[in-house]
Amino acid sequence: MIEITPQLQIDEAELSFLTSRSAGPGGQHANKVASRITLRFDVAGSPSLTPAQRQRLHQRLPTRITKDGVLWLHVQKHRSQRRNRQLAIERFVELLRDALAEETPRRPTRTPAAARRRRLETKRRRSRLKSERRRRWEVEG
Repeated sequence: MIEITPQLQIDEAELSFLTSRSAGPGGQHANKVASRITLRFDVAGSPSLTPAQRQRLHQRLPTRITKDGVLWLHVQKHRSQRRNRQLAIERFVELLRDALAEETPRRPTRTPAAARRRRLETKRRRSRLKSERRRRWEVEG
């Protein structure tokens, strides 16, 4: 079982792993070893997730979830397939944890008086500068 939050554990059997050759440089090793890992998780069909969690994942991770409701995650950082698999699971946990986290509602605050004064003073200065330009132009013209 993979623990995402204290309330949510996902069975590792729900994850599927595909291997392929890594992209980029690496010479003979990269050309003959399938060390890239693609983790697939069926969000739509997972018995571990509640409908609310499914909806939240679809809202927060729209670019990572396919139309079929499958979350894809690619890892090719290490030369070792085993290490890439471990890293894929770690990233998966972190991704779900962040997406399922409750956002604390923002408490509205007032603009500080000093900030208001600075803003108005800047506006006055700018206005004065522009009006001085205008007067000179009218006199000369």
